[in-house]
Amino acid sequence: MSAVLIAEEAAARAVPLVAGVLGAGGVAVAVLPSKVRMRAELRRRWRTWALVAPVFLGAYFLGGGGTFALAAGLGVVAVTEFVRMAGLRQGDHAVLIAAAVGAPALAWLAPELLDVRAAALLPLVAALPPVLSGDDGAGFTRGARTAFGLLWIPVALTGLVTLGETAVVVGLAVALGDVGAWCGGTALGRRGPLARRLSPLSPNKTWAGVLGAALATAVLLLVLGEFSVRLWAAVLGGCVLGDLIESMVKRESGVKDAGSWLPGFGGLLDRIDSLLVALLLAMVMM
Repeated sequence: MSAVLIAEEAAARAVPLVAGVLGAGGVAVAVLPSKVRMRAELRRRWRTWALVAPVFLGAYFLGGGGTFALAAGLGVVAVTEFVRMAGLRQGDHAVLIAAAVGAPALAWLAPELLDVRAAALLPLVAALPPVLSGDDGAGFTRGARTAFGLLWIPVALTGLVTLGETAVVVGLAVALGDVGAWCGGTALGRRGPLARRLSPLSPNKTWAGVLGAALATAVLLLVLGEFSVRLWAAVLGGCVLGDLIESMVKRESGVKDAGSWLPGFGGLLDRIDSLLVALLLAMVMM
């Protein structure tokens, strides 16, 4: 059976689970009393999830072309947000856009070309715009930031195409892991050792949140029959490190969110930061 059909079957198996979680979540946020401080934000987040989940799963019912379109679409929006935050220029943006479309296309049509040798070219590609424009003031900084962006976004998103069934599982597990982290941090992260912050980069990221994410992702992987220590580690690593990496970028840029168009989350990068790292780790570890 082809990898495309296996991924489609995984998406089909996930539909009842996702529908049930969304249904239960919808009821929960609908009955929240008005005195709950985050009621409005939680409702906005649920509406966004209700729109995003069908798009994510639906892409896998369309085969390789659907997953390519999903990865490329996410990539184009995400690199545009990254360019704004990183203070990059038009040439750097063009390189990142080309990679956001080209990398998933190669993963779909010619996956044998995606190997270590191709990755070795990324620093050279990133350096082209500042080198050709003779930027001797900020050229190195631009090239380094562009190279990071290439690995963080387009390369990571090729995993949506190449990982097949695993990509479906990773996407769902990361989504539930974020919910688990919020619940764990809210319930256990007020005082005590679990309230300690992981990093000054993100004051809301506590060990209680890590525990919540660990439990939520393990439960989902077990329910889907896909649990393995390596996959669990990749997903949990994404849930923990993804937010911290994006927080690092945002703090240096002096912005609160990557964007403002996604209700309840901010920008697209604010939503997929954990997914990007989890996909990278899954591609390495699986």
